[in-house]
Amino acid sequence: MHLKKFLAVSTLVIVAGLVVVNHRQARAGELTSTSGYHALEPIRHGNLTVFPVVAAKSYSTGEFLTLDEGLRSGDVVVTEMGNVQGLRRRPGINPAGHDNAQVNQLVLINNAKRPLLLLAGEIVSGGKQDRVIGKDRIVPAESDPVDLSVFCVEPGRWTETSQNFGASESMYGNSGKSAGVSVGGAMPPAAIMAQPSVRAKAMADKDQQKVWDEVNKQRKVATETVEVTATPPEIATELSSTTSYARVNENAAVKKQVDAVARPIEESYRSLIAQLRDRNAVGVVVAVNGRIIWADVFASTDLLEKYWPKLVRSYASEAVGARGRGSDIAVSRAQSFLENMEGRRETIESEPGIYRHTEISGDGFKAFALTSLLPRTNFDVHVAKMAE
Repeated sequence: MHLKKFLAVSTLVIVAGLVVVNHRQARAGELTSTSGYHALEPIRHGNLTVFPVVAAKSYSTGEFLTLDEGLRSGDVVVTEMGNVQGLRRRPGINPAGHDNAQVNQLVLINNAKRPLLLLAGEIVSGGKQDRVIGKDRIVPAESDPVDLSVFCVEPGRWTETSQNFGASESMYGNSGKSAGVSVGGAMPPAAIMAQPSVRAKAMADKDQQKVWDEVNKQRKVATETVEVTATPPEIATELSSTTSYARVNENAAVKKQVDAVARPIEESYRSLIAQLRDRNAVGVVVAVNGRIIWADVFASTDLLEKYWPKLVRSYASEAVGARGRGSDIAVSRAQSFLENMEGRRETIESEPGIYRHTEISGDGFKAFALTSLLPRTNFDVHVAKMAE
């Protein structure tokens, strides 16, 4: 699945001197991968099945800063477009030339001395609306303001709760420290990860209305599920009255149901990661109700461990909403999902010297690879694949 190994050479068009974009039709059989990834026997709980993935090779990823780390330290600032004044390192930098807040635009400044890794599906709360990041990307160290492509996941609000985006109070409280108990002593994520069905609308469809429709659908499912479980009326009322996807997932009753699925799998895989470190455990293939829906694969075990708590909760949210029963699924199907990369069409976007983002459309799937182009890298940092 190392996409950079089998992407054909193609003509690239430079846009605005920064981003390179290419759309073309792939020839049949051109994108067949000998991935180097191997799916192992699954971990199951209820209707959620997770296949650990090990890799033939791992890469050094210690230089990358995650969004969670950057928000906690204050080195990463995310704000509405209209608040960017005074945050520029060089005069004249004004992303996209906008002065006002925009639904599908945020500005990010990376003040850290390390490059920042952003994953599609990460949700930042605050500003005039909560937003979900639309695609994987790398932001260089000590960056000027970067115009982020995002989608709103809170259709009912357009009033500012805070100038900047970050952790929600329910996760950290006013002190900025964890308000909950985490597995293995690790801090919980600062920005939650949207469940696969919501991630798909942002990453593949790239359509704000479809994102809103999916958020509303998942909020309705969560509300109906909670009402069935004899939840105290005030908690159910709180859930039905919010349009915020993040707040739905932070609702006490919803968290309880998600935790019941997520924690056993999180703990089992954490233990397995320790055992498999020398085999380069780097990701997972995910199935719900016996159907494979998703895969997330990283360049190293270290990166997987950083993202695992928020990823497993996103998978568990999908499973809870699906309301099905567990069903056995063979490891051979997970392996086939990893290796089937024959695509009909690919799109490449690149910021020269920083990253390349590749999207492949195939029969029944879409795959996305973020390749680092920073010095001493040139490897796939993250690969996501979704079933359609």
